[in-house]
Amino acid sequence: MRGCGARRGPGCLWLALALAWGGPRVLAAEGEAGGEAPCGAEGWAQAAGPPGPVLAAAASYRGPGNNDTRGNKALPIVLWWSGSLFPHFPGDTERIDCPRGSCLATRSRRVARHRRTKALIFYGTDFRAYEAPLPRLPHQTWALFHEESPMNNYLLSHPPGIRLFNYTATFRRESDYPLTLQWLPSIAYLRGPPLALAQKDAWRRRGYGPVLYMQSHCDVPSDRDRYVRELMKYIQVDSYGKCLHNRELPSERLKDTSTATTEDSEFMAFIARYKFHLALENAICNDYMTEKLWRPMHLGAVPVYRGSPAVRDWMPNNLSIILIDDFESPQELAKYLHFLDENGEEYMKYLEYKNPGGIKNQFLLETLERREWGVNDMTLPNYLNGFECFVCDRENARIKEEQEHKKSRGKVPAPRPRVAHFQHMGCPMPTPGFGSVEDLSGGDSWKEMWLQDYWQSLDQGEALTAMIHRNESHQGRFWDYMHEIFLKRTRQH
Repeated sequence: MRGCGARRGPGCLWLALALAWGGPRVLAAEGEAGGEAPCGAEGWAQAAGPPGPVLAAAASYRGPGNNDTRGNKALPIVLWWSGSLFPHFPGDTERIDCPRGSCLATRSRRVARHRRTKALIFYGTDFRAYEAPLPRLPHQTWALFHEESPMNNYLLSHPPGIRLFNYTATFRRESDYPLTLQWLPSIAYLRGPPLALAQKDAWRRRGYGPVLYMQSHCDVPSDRDRYVRELMKYIQVDSYGKCLHNRELPSERLKDTSTATTEDSEFMAFIARYKFHLALENAICNDYMTEKLWRPMHLGAVPVYRGSPAVRDWMPNNLSIILIDDFESPQELAKYLHFLDENGEEYMKYLEYKNPGGIKNQFLLETLERREWGVNDMTLPNYLNGFECFVCDRENARIKEEQEHKKSRGKVPAPRPRVAHFQHMGCPMPTPGFGSVEDLSGGDSWKEMWLQDYWQSLDQGEALTAMIHRNESHQGRFWDYMHEIFLKRTRQH
């Protein structure tokens, strides 16, 4: 989301969700009672207070409804550990009625160790291994919500990190609750008419380049500026952001709206004048696609794209975008862009998906049709409510399976532990935007920042995993475990 920075956090997420809110607001007045398991670590003393006042009442979106007749005192609890994401107003606790059963959802950590708190939901950008709630209780599952860039937390890109979780909602299609098309409101969004080619050519004759670049977040894992800097040697690129800035926006108002989260009409009209839009994600990972891709497609400025290696799977037809990695070098890419700039008929082939019947990709169409949450759609729930119900339904199913196992005295097998796997979030090691790691100097800032961050995140995942396996309860020991891993690795080398 523009304007929120690299690690934008849940506060900025709410800007996107404000327009996506859906569902009725109803009351759940039955109170909550019950004891709580004793606190096992000094750090939990304040967090593990009596749950009664916290779970006293609820009022908010409750889900599609079900036949669950249990009162609140009998419901499993889903705790939003990242409380700022709690998708309910105005209280801290709500009853949610999901398709297969009901739960109490709360953001109050006071119930973290309650016997009925069955699941904790974490926001990936905020999850830090050295702050994880310990000891990890055997009756609780951990759920990960992370729609953001992999650069926000590379811990989740390594097997030891992602395997900490039982349920996932990420941009990867393989996750339990995929958020892949979170930046694509609808098929109609892609069908918006482009600016006439004659108007784009008139813009070129006024001295503007064929290629637009607008980034103010520099020094990112994809190292996009290094590539664009090389491309600029062979073709005119108008760069209006802070990164590789070489041209001023024509008005102060455009300077204000260029980093806005909304699609300001004047700003969008400005982008639409360009034939090509450099659309380079801040990190590379399968299915990580943002407004950098979809917005230019909406406007008819052909994206010159680097990001998800699997992006073709989602394109409206076979000729919708230009992939940087299809070209051997920035010089070869520039030659092709010059060719399209000078040959309008060939250029317009990249916009044929906007014509009636031009969207041929059935996978894209079917995925959008099946999607249960909305983007800027008041008639549909948002994906936070959706994932919350996903977790609630699976926890109710797990409880039922455990009860049947116990009742049968072992004849019915116990539920198998569910563990997320690498494909739920795993992303590759960052690589230079142009050239190879070996070509970079020892003091290169990108190399020192992102390669170190990537591999240190692996150590953090291994350290937290070891602490959980040893039933550690003191977070302060995390760095001792990190030191052990460092010593072990140095001995191996």
